[in-house]
Amino acid sequence: MTRRSSNAVPMLVVALAAIALYFPAMIWLNASQAQKLLSRGAELKCGDALACAFNLRSPIIPAPNQLLEDIPRLYWPLTDSTTVPYNAFFTGLETLLGLLLGALIGLGLAVLLTSSKAFERAVLPWLVASQTVPIIAIAPMLAVLLGANGVQGLLPKVLISAYIAFFPIAIGVAKGFRSPDPLQLDLMRTYNASPQQTFSSLRFPASVPFLFTAFKIAMAAALIGAIVAESSTITDAGLGRMLSENSRASDARGLWLVMIGSAVLGIVLVSLVGVVERLVTPWQRER
Repeated sequence: MTRRSSNAVPMLVVALAAIALYFPAMIWLNASQAQKLLSRGAELKCGDALACAFNLRSPIIPAPNQLLEDIPRLYWPLTDSTTVPYNAFFTGLETLLGLLLGALIGLGLAVLLTSSKAFERAVLPWLVASQTVPIIAIAPMLAVLLGANGVQGLLPKVLISAYIAFFPIAIGVAKGFRSPDPLQLDLMRTYNASPQQTFSSLRFPASVPFLFTAFKIAMAAALIGAIVAESSTITDAGLGRMLSENSRASDARGLWLVMIGSAVLGIVLVSLVGVVERLVTPWQRER
């Protein structure tokens, strides 16, 4: 069995498990809702509660036939401002820019955390505290602050995305910088290597696996930050805007299709980091 096929098996098992949970939950919740409506005298035009589970106008969990019916409305044409692919492009762009900015901040902090114990003791608690504040509360505050100074459009959402992304990069890469064996560090000192030489020749190469792991976590976090920022600020495009609009309209079918689009976008973006990792570290393929 090839490595690619062996990786596909667990994914298929998880997918089948999700489907096995989805159908009973969908039927039970929708049928219960339909039964309540029928008991109140509502005319649902679908017979009994079980049949209505697949045809409710506002289902709790949309049935597969309902999702299939709405795919053309929300996924085509690709360039229409009301479709998922169009808005996913802008959310993906904000995520990538947020990750880039978060990476610059995170890598700088990782170097400082590794180089100075005093800096780590003084700053690390504040970095942890910064991540305990709900992003849903920070996003509107930051948008108002930036808007009052004439900063609008893409930048506020990129900043909020970077705010979520920098922390896993800083902590993960700092762990990688500290990963070399003490004997290796002693050997570098024996060779009279400078701190810069030790960093470039030993610490940084040792941190590469940690770096890409941190980047994958940060990519997912940056996507969440971008979506929250879009739903919390005034924006013309983005999956967060679509989620807010469908939520206000109580369109459960639309919400599910947008969430599925967001999940697919997340898989694509994290997979992109994996592709870069395989290109940069080809020796990892043999492990």
